[in-house]
Amino acid sequence: MSADVINKAFLATEEEFLSLVKNQWLHKPQIASVGACCLVGVVCSGVLYIANAGDSRAVLGRLERAIKEIKAVQLSYEHNASIESVREELHSLHPDDPHIVVLKHKVWRVKGLIQISRAIGDAYLKRAEFNREPLLARFRLPEPFNKPILKAEPTILVQKLYPEDQFLIFASDGLWEHLSNQEAVDFVRSCPRNVGLLFMISTFFCLHVT
Repeated sequence: MSADVINKAFLATEEEFLSLVKNQWLHKPQIASVGACCLVGVVCSGVLYIANAGDSRAVLGRLERAIKEIKAVQLSYEHNASIESVREELHSLHPDDPHIVVLKHKVWRVKGLIQISRAIGDAYLKRAEFNREPLLARFRLPEPFNKPILKAEPTILVQKLYPEDQFLIFASDGLWEHLSNQEAVDFVRSCPRNVGLLFMISTFFCLHVT
């Protein structure tokens, strides 16, 4: 197990989905506008691997023995254009496109269409061949592009697990829009359980249709 293995798994999944889009393009062109955020966790030989592409988040509940409280430790960050660092990354990847991120109805969106900058799928923003008719007009860009606008590569964290690490929370933005990291950890802490390391999963593989 390694970060490279996980990255290759994401890219293999991406290629399989894009092949599916290509095979069904003439009969189901709207599949090009379907994508999924993906948040993956692997525990192997006492090491934790977290890989994220999209706007889900992984949070660790860690026991602070000195104060006997479980504190939240965020392990991933969202690839959402509302975050300044994500907008900066998009500008650096597309320096010749002044409209790579657009503020639309008070929400930052990639090309004015989608909030996330990384995902599996969303072929219409990965390959120009899928950004044309018969795709619905609302997904089609006015100008062609010669490289993917969105990325499928995840950001990956690798760290050792310790006895103080009590549980992990995996959740999509549907949870994090309503709870802070610490509130989610406090909620899990208040629920009885019989396992040392708990995975609480909310929309682990989050499908979205733009």
